[in-house]
Amino acid sequence: MKLLHRIGYYLGGFSIGLILLAFFLGGKKTSCDYSPNARTIKNISIKERFYSEDTQRVMQNYSLDTLAVSELIKTSSVNFSESDTKGDSCKTYLLENEIDDKKVELWIKNCDSSATIQSIKIN
Repeated sequence: MKLLHRIGYYLGGFSIGLILLAFFLGGKKTSCDYSPNARTIKNISIKERFYSEDTQRVMQNYSLDTLAVSELIKTSSVNFSESDTKGDSCKTYLLENEIDDKKVELWIKNCDSSATIQSIKIN
């Protein structure tokens, strides 16, 4: 069999495989969250969230609602050097993001079944 025929068969089978994968995985909510940052954000995002009194005051002052805070969390990056990841049951993470060219810092206490947003600082 000629090399050109082998390449043609390979590409044909490869394209059929891609179509089958797209068909079977197309409707499912699959994600590839393998980096530490993505795993931490996903873990915080799926838990029930509570807001401290300080956080609620800041949210009222800057007209932020829970949906805006959820978007901030999903698009943030975790600063592991400033975070306290040594805790047994609850770990405290610093999430950094920006709103309208202002730096936003979210301190979140991530426990087994809930996440508490301890403070929001907007500079």
